[in-house]
Amino acid sequence: MAAACRAVAAHREGHQVVMVVSARGKKTDELVGLAAEITHTPPAREMDMLLSTGEQESVALMSMAIQTLGEQAVSLTGGQIGIVTDSSFTKARIREISTDRLRRHLDDGSIVVACGFQGVDDAFNITTLGRGGSDTTATALAAALQADECQIYTDVEGVFTTDPRSVPEAKKVPRISYDEMLEMASLGAGVMHSRSIEFAKKFGVPLRVRPSFSDGEGTLIAPEGDGASRVVTGLALVRNEARVSLSELPDRPGVMSLIFSKMSARKIPVDMVVQNVGTGGTAEVSFTVPEADLAETLTAAQEAIDEMGAGQVRSGTNVAKLSAVGAGMRTHSGVAAQMFQTLSDAGVNIQMITTSEIKISVLIDRTGCDDALRAVHAGFHLEAESVPNPPIGVKQQHDAAPARANRRELLQAVVGSLASMEDIVVSEVQLDESQSRITIDNIPDRPGVCAQLFTAVAEGDVMVDMIVQNVSHDGQARVSFTVPRDDLQRCLLLVREVLASWEGASLNYEEEIAQLSVMGIGLRTHTGVGEQMFRALAERDINVQMINTSEIRMSAVVAIEQGQPAHQCLLETFGLAE
Repeated sequence: MAAACRAVAAHREGHQVVMVVSARGKKTDELVGLAAEITHTPPAREMDMLLSTGEQESVALMSMAIQTLGEQAVSLTGGQIGIVTDSSFTKARIREISTDRLRRHLDDGSIVVACGFQGVDDAFNITTLGRGGSDTTATALAAALQADECQIYTDVEGVFTTDPRSVPEAKKVPRISYDEMLEMASLGAGVMHSRSIEFAKKFGVPLRVRPSFSDGEGTLIAPEGDGASRVVTGLALVRNEARVSLSELPDRPGVMSLIFSKMSARKIPVDMVVQNVGTGGTAEVSFTVPEADLAETLTAAQEAIDEMGAGQVRSGTNVAKLSAVGAGMRTHSGVAAQMFQTLSDAGVNIQMITTSEIKISVLIDRTGCDDALRAVHAGFHLEAESVPNPPIGVKQQHDAAPARANRRELLQAVVGSLASMEDIVVSEVQLDESQSRITIDNIPDRPGVCAQLFTAVAEGDVMVDMIVQNVSHDGQARVSFTVPRDDLQRCLLLVREVLASWEGASLNYEEEIAQLSVMGIGLRTHTGVGEQMFRALAERDINVQMINTSEIRMSAVVAIEQGQPAHQCLLETFGLAE
């Protein structure tokens, strides 16, 4: 009745209200159990037919509750609403939504109570949307109706700086950007699933995550976050990661394309992809996958090795991924250094590093990962009401507002041409020819090394973009990073000072490189983006020197003379060429 009262109160304030309802607690488990009593291999179509009844029960009861409070209400299934999906049973994607029936009921003064999690395909089969399906339904309906706001009621007060169960000092974030929330969701912050945030960003729907147990305002997820006051917005920890490394690969065009195609064919959600610069004609790429997918991933990796006729596969399981996310990273040089220093002080060694414009991820030993999370949270003072800037590094004064406005315009243009609501959106392919690459070999694989290196760079007021550290060999690690070309010579002086204390370490650099970035929505929930990107580059005989990835950006470094051809081929691949 509490949920019904909220809907009635909003309606009496003059709003038109659509309420999306999930199945009652444990109902889905009960239905799965019933199916298991009959067969251990139920047909996917029949499972969707069965599981959809949980939401149908809920909407009918909710509609009755609203009517007992004196307001009109009508319950509708996904098919009755007009949610049309593809035919991927148990994990369908929304193609379109017809709003005519919804609008008629709303205009008649009714509260519409909609089944979450479900739709119908072109043959009128009932389909379910998979994980996060009710949130996805709510956000998709808000997009189709151009709603003022979509409110998601959960069992938490909103989005926190990190999981308060692991860090009791974690603070609720009043406002966060779509991009920050996408990164947080993909990194294991379980408040919302990535698909619903993708919808919100595509169609400009303000999302508010609110507590179901109180009248709290929760957290607003909007185009811009609270970046003015926070360099780092939050931290996320993924414990169930596994690492796969493919070493001694031929350093030639087509290798990454083959690897990604093998992973994509098996629908393996590859994360934290790291490729450092090749040496001696060989390259090495590492990536993380959910631990449950490790066996399938190793099979796919071995297929790639066998097809290439060279290479070696290794893996590791006792690992966790710790990530810091914040739009303020774009304008402060010391975020990575601060994170690395905090981990060093806690005695935590870093196995891999990958970065994006607003995220830094490190792979660490799973043992003690909760202590590492608490240490980094305290290191950035995320428990404070007003979060100070990191003491390491310098705050830049660049104004990125025009660039962000241009990106929104590009996104709107691409979304307007979508054939299906859940299509992947690659809205931009960037080419940056103003960067240089620095690589340091044979550095000691121990806590504090990256902290020492990047503290020196940050204190010299040099902004680092890509940071790539692959797994170490024989106690020696290798780190590459990119910096603005104008800062290269100053950065080399800073780095050489640090290297003097590391016996056997060596430095090499490339003054001119081309960095390509594919920007979009759905790079993680659609597994084929990397495959398309690297296949297109391979077909043009363009070799990839470095890779790192995130939820919203996939970046690669190529030779400077290949930058323009690579940019053009990716524009054509993703339908952005003029």
